[in-house]
Amino acid sequence: MGVFLEALNFAAQAHGEAVRKGNRTPAILHAAEAAAIAATLTEDERVLAAAVLHDTVEDAGVTIEDIRSRFGERVAELVAAETEDKLRGLPAEATWRRRKEENMRRLLESEDRDVAVVFLSDKLSNMRAFYRQQLQYGEGLWQLFNQHDPEQHHWYYRTIADALTALKDTPAWQEYDWLIRQVFEKE
Repeated sequence: MGVFLEALNFAAQAHGEAVRKGNRTPAILHAAEAAAIAATLTEDERVLAAAVLHDTVEDAGVTIEDIRSRFGERVAELVAAETEDKLRGLPAEATWRRRKEENMRRLLESEDRDVAVVFLSDKLSNMRAFYRQQLQYGEGLWQLFNQHDPEQHHWYYRTIADALTALKDTPAWQEYDWLIRQVFEKE
């Protein structure tokens, strides 16, 4: 577990005191949960390392080159595949759809199962948080995010689920699908 533990420590340092939008929990807990989900899908510690590092470039000022030099090409490749370009010079709410489409395009173009594992790990962790937050805040939870329209979130998470059907026989994908139905597709 050498590279994974090193990645976990690196991610904890990189995220520092940062908290997640909405639930205000430490960002490192989301990263660790993503890695725990990934561990139900693979034993490859480079994939687990990528799962725990997946938000360091987007949110913690780390570069893909930092990841590459510290953890190797494979980990950097997996982190890069899941990293969203935040388009920092533009308002986040105005670029939300564009950023999500670009992020999904990388997933749809990839035939790498490990890329799918990292995506599913991150998005399942997000859906777990949405489910809990919806129980707490009701439909007001969407006001906590840059995109306030729940149908846009639904489109994004359902499209990713559809792209990840190669993993549909796994408990992780099945939980993800169930949570999408609970949060967005209730009657």
